[in-house]
Amino acid sequence: MTATITSAVARRTAAALATAALTMGAATAGAGTANAAGTPAPTPGKGAARTSGTAGLKGVDYAAWQREVKSAIDGARPYVAERTANARQEKQAIVLDIDNSSLETDFHWTYPTPAIEPVLELTRYAHARGAAVFFVTARPGLLDAPTEYNLRRVGYPVSGLYVRHFPDLFRDVSAYKTAKRAEIEAQGYRIIANIGNNTTDLVGGHAERTVKLPDYEGKLS
Repeated sequence: MTATITSAVARRTAAALATAALTMGAATAGAGTANAAGTPAPTPGKGAARTSGTAGLKGVDYAAWQREVKSAIDGARPYVAERTANARQEKQAIVLDIDNSSLETDFHWTYPTPAIEPVLELTRYAHARGAAVFFVTARPGLLDAPTEYNLRRVGYPVSGLYVRHFPDLFRDVSAYKTAKRAEIEAQGYRIIANIGNNTTDLVGGHAERTVKLPDYEGKLS
């Protein structure tokens, strides 16, 4: 039986594979600079010109994107605050996509890729109040280790990371991500928020609240 990978999935996989070449050396070099407490890696100054990478090539304005991301996260924060007020009375979790949902993937050519600050802040807030943090990404399995390193290096708590292994590469992305959220629920967690920038990150249920970040009609992976 043959299977066809959609063009959108193929582009995302190709971008991730290209990143792998960079990460193999950078992960080893960067590990020597992280302290035992996992201090987040420094990020460029807020005033720096950061519309670069593939986003810059596609004309996505970094400052406008940041404003829209902040607006979406600010809208979700009251709900997260309310739910996590009693987090220790149930197993709660937040689920996040990675590319342009947790990390500024399409805005940089560098590794480790910087965190999206409003998302990082909300995630750490929820985790400090007892919620677990899971990442479900369409990145291929060979990027498992460098992806987890990147997330931890920039300050994310990581309770679990799901990447696509070979059989998953031929599976509809939304179905794959829905199944992984169901797996998290099967561990006894209540997913209070699911954050992503693409509808494939969010459809399929298994989350109390979805938070849609901008992708500008597919310009951001």
